[in-house]
Amino acid sequence: MCKRILKSQTNTVSGVPFYKIGTFGKEADAYISQETFDEYRSKYNFPKKGDVLISAAGTIGRTVVYDGKPAYFQDSNIVWIDNDESIVLNSYLRYCYELKPWKASEGGTIPRLYNDNIAKAVIAVPSIEEQKRIVSILDRFDAICNDLTSGLPAEIEARQKQYEYYRDKLLTFKEVAAT
Repeated sequence: MCKRILKSQTNTVSGVPFYKIGTFGKEADAYISQETFDEYRSKYNFPKKGDVLISAAGTIGRTVVYDGKPAYFQDSNIVWIDNDESIVLNSYLRYCYELKPWKASEGGTIPRLYNDNIAKAVIAVPSIEEQKRIVSILDRFDAICNDLTSGLPAEIEARQKQYEYYRDKLLTFKEVAAT
């Protein structure tokens, strides 16, 4: 978990994006200085590129794969897995965690996900090759559904073919011999 950032250390204009629980996986609406980012990143634990980050409070279980770009994450509300990818690929783990296989702790004002909840999560772990195959398929579906540069053209092409099919069906008539 990252070191706590105080509101007085943030601004809404520029700097390194600071993701809070409400903006995690979306657009940041707060920023910290480059100096604070550099200091905290050198002193405290920080995710590596490719690590799976998980929201641990509020909207529990939202997952993001850290892209390695400068960004800072809200202390104990966002956690990450330091995972051994020789056993489970982070990209596979992300999809499994989107299924929310854990039991969140209840009782407080906001449900929380603790390290123990994550450690006790049970997921199927096929071979690395099978994980790669599954991730490849899910990545393609994700791109079609969420990436405008690939999904939208594919959808437009599919609708164009559908239009042409129904146009041809509706405008094809049997020829009637003139008498």
